Amino acid sequence: MAVKKLKPTTPGQRTRVAPAFTEITASKPEKSLLEPIKRTGGRNSQGRRTARYIGGGHKRRYRVIDFKRNRFDDPAEVLTVEYDPNRSSRIALVQYGDGEKRYILAPNGLNVGQKIISGNSGIAPEVGNTMPLGAMPIGTIVHNIELTPGKGGQIARSAGTYAQLVAREGKYAVLRLPSSEMRMILSTCLATVGTIGNSTHMNVTLGKAGRSRWLGRRPRVRGVAMNPVDHPMGGGEGRASGGQPRSRNGQFSKGLKTRNKKKQSSKMIISRRKK
Repeated sequence: MAVKKLKPTTPGQRTRVAPAFTEITASKPEKSLLEPIKRTGGRNSQGRRTARYIGGGHKRRYRVIDFKRNRFDDPAEVLTVEYDPNRSSRIALVQYGDGEKRYILAPNGLNVGQKIISGNSGIAPEVGNTMPLGAMPIGTIVHNIELTPGKGGQIARSAGTYAQLVAREGKYAVLRLPSSEMRMILSTCLATVGTIGNSTHMNVTLGKAGRSRWLGRRPRVRGVAMNPVDHPMGGGEGRASGGQPRSRNGQFSKGLKTRNKKKQSSKMIISRRKK
């Protein structure tokens, strides 16, 4: 989980900061857990472009990840830690006693040969173990947190992220989320102990435009560089600043709250994220 600075042998290498991949232990994925990915190019089912600046990129196959961790009281052994082209975090291949293999998100400190387990009670709060929030000690660092019991983890799944269990109130647990938001979640929801690995992902610099194209990202055009017919910030004589920053459909992009005031889950939020 380190990065490496390369020698400036080319203009693209000069500014590039690349992942070192020191934690990777296998170069080929488990074939039984691969699925094809259909490329959209930013187009919907009618063939119309609904998301801009998407297209091209290297061919990928999806790794089926076990976000539910629903094999309770059945220990699994970590076989490998692998690279996943579909996410910023690393994934770990685990095998249960009956031979079944699954991919899980690899937390920081998870090693090959280590045993992990999921359960509702009597499980030690150790890295990689999954249990309900109600069974964890206050202060535990967790990731892959469910919002609805049995649905699978939805919160804190990207590289280096985690949440902290800070309190319990009745049937709810209070978590400090990666955004610093304080939120109540049902104590019966599952979460996995530890921090997601590959925390140095934020320090990676691609170095050249072509590397961005390999990831399927096309060049993004600034609004101020467009004509008035294409963007509210377009047009003007010379290099005009563009006025109030806003999106292509006119929505202000600095300071405007876009959350629906009538959203049901708002009552679960104790304090919003810090600006």
